[in-house]
Amino acid sequence: MTGTSSQPPKGLLSCTGNWIGLLGIIVSACSLLALLVLLGYDLLVGFDKPYLGVVIYIALPGALFAGLLLILLGVRYQRRLQRRGGVPPRLPRLDLNDPRQRRNVVLAVCVGFLFLLFSAFGSFRAYQVTESVAFCGQLCHQVMEPQHTSYLNSPHARIRCTECHIGPGAEWFVRAKVSGLRQVVAVLADTYPRPIPVPVENLRPARATCEHCHWPDKFYGALELRRRHFLTDPANTPFELRMLLKVGGANPRHGPVGGIHWHMTVGNDIEYIPADKTRQAIPWVRVTNRESGKITTYQTRNGSLPAEQERLPTRKMDCIDCHNRPTHIFKTPNDALDLALWLERIDPRIPSIKLHAAQALVEGATAETKGQGLDLVADFLASKYPAASESANIDQAVAETQDIFRANFFPEMKTDWRVRPDNIGHKEWPGCFRCHDGEHVSEAGETISADCNACHVLIAQGTDEAAQTIDSAGLAFEHPGGEIPPGILCNLCHRGTP
Repeated sequence: MTGTSSQPPKGLLSCTGNWIGLLGIIVSACSLLALLVLLGYDLLVGFDKPYLGVVIYIALPGALFAGLLLILLGVRYQRRLQRRGGVPPRLPRLDLNDPRQRRNVVLAVCVGFLFLLFSAFGSFRAYQVTESVAFCGQLCHQVMEPQHTSYLNSPHARIRCTECHIGPGAEWFVRAKVSGLRQVVAVLADTYPRPIPVPVENLRPARATCEHCHWPDKFYGALELRRRHFLTDPANTPFELRMLLKVGGANPRHGPVGGIHWHMTVGNDIEYIPADKTRQAIPWVRVTNRESGKITTYQTRNGSLPAEQERLPTRKMDCIDCHNRPTHIFKTPNDALDLALWLERIDPRIPSIKLHAAQALVEGATAETKGQGLDLVADFLASKYPAASESANIDQAVAETQDIFRANFFPEMKTDWRVRPDNIGHKEWPGCFRCHDGEHVSEAGETISADCNACHVLIAQGTDEAAQTIDSAGLAFEHPGGEIPPGILCNLCHRGTP
């Protein structure tokens, strides 16, 4: 018998008599020590760093279990060596009458209980970490930077990402984690697309997420919307619009049926086939009245759908088809600067600042990195205002324009307003006009309405003084700089820039 003892190893030698078991003990001991230290830090101090959470509750427990697995493999390997040496492996003999063995059993039970207790706590904290905003938005920093930054500036900044992207229930939780693993592989392999494609495919229907907070049956009536725009003339002339949005409702038990929220599929099912994955063109719409069962199909006037488009899946309309940017909002240069000028974060007395700041943002969007973009913004405005004496607030204007760039432009991910359609209106993107363009006709000759007053009533417009005079009967829109030909859709001219 060469290389094998005639006596079975005792104690630690049963698993450390070979390198597998020894490695398992080292890995387990180091992982457990680091885990206890960091776990104590989390309990006493707390943290909000996603990488630390991953290390404590995912990486270190994984290493600990890997070490324990190595110990078991070492024991199994050692037993195999004993069989080859002619020494039959024997199971340990337990005698509780022996004080030493009794003490060891009690110790093992206590250690096992503590291990299970910490395992349960660690599993719960691992779940919390993977559900946290920091994990979703900061773990893959560059990839998720546009989404995380826009989220922090959004109306839903107090809502966790998973409440909208996953919602309650085990089924969608498992789906999300499986999808997340594929995304991790794409990030590690650097094969993820830039920009991230939208809309998100296979997103959970809004009824299972949005409508947990936003009650679809509620009657909202009309709500006032106020917008102040600034023209691109040297004086940055303000032009204000005030209108009543006919939000309405769709449940006759709570108010008159009508308005924008007639679409909320309370009394009707609305289905459509988009022209492509972007859903920015909708040539086919079907409306089913739930009470009467009447089905009305509308198609664009240019004829029937192509065969390949007819094979596309029919989508049932929900909140996200219009409110597609409820959180991840990427403002256009015009809209962001209008707000900054309205709040006087940029001095509107600086000549042509609206025009030049918007041009600076577009210039910055050509950069390869955010740092380069910020430099381009500053250099462009410096070239337009070379004399510091022109305005005492020019430095503040440059800083604010750069802040707008930080919040809305992400060159590394090729993401800004140009690749993020916003369908809640119809100024820069088709939005409502995807269906309400006067071109969708049923077999009976009925047309989906394109009447502006069906959704909103303009009650005031113009300069500061004119905008204070309210006309509840409604006004005809007066386009700044002259009227436009009838039938021209807003988004055909408005692109978010001067």
